[in-house]
Amino acid sequence: MSMSTMENVFFTSTTTALYSSAWEPKSTGAYAGSCIFLIVLAVIFRSLFAGKHILEHRWMDKELNRRYVSVRGVPTEAARIHADSEGKNVTLISERGVEEPVRVVRRHMRSVTPWRYSVDVPRALYVTVMSGVGYLLMLAVMTLNVGYFLSVLGGIFLGELAVGRYTALDEH
Repeated sequence: MSMSTMENVFFTSTTTALYSSAWEPKSTGAYAGSCIFLIVLAVIFRSLFAGKHILEHRWMDKELNRRYVSVRGVPTEAARIHADSEGKNVTLISERGVEEPVRVVRRHMRSVTPWRYSVDVPRALYVTVMSGVGYLLMLAVMTLNVGYFLSVLGGIFLGELAVGRYTALDEH
């Protein structure tokens, strides 16, 4: 079906092009393959949401759990760390094999975390991939083909069933 004759209502056709005129199923099997592709793509989309949630937790834990080494000659930071009631004393063996007293401090989040190259660039790339996959699914639904629409919904259902417990409530 060409773009000029596209329907404005849902329809059933096994020859609807997906993404380009080169991806136009010529048989029922090819149409089924396109539907299976959309199901897998939607499962990947939901998995990307779960992966982002897991990565955000790792990055936040890394931000909040910082190790401070008590260094002779820098009493202000060491005094502040040792005065923290939520820290715990441990011993750190440095890469030179020297035991150094340290105190692990968990900082409470009170503001936005600072910009970090090691966190913000991967996050931006990850969200870009998520958006691209989401837009591909949207374009499939915009064909108004019932099979494609149900395949996207089925894939989102299966993806949520498989990895939904890993996502935060505010990400839905």
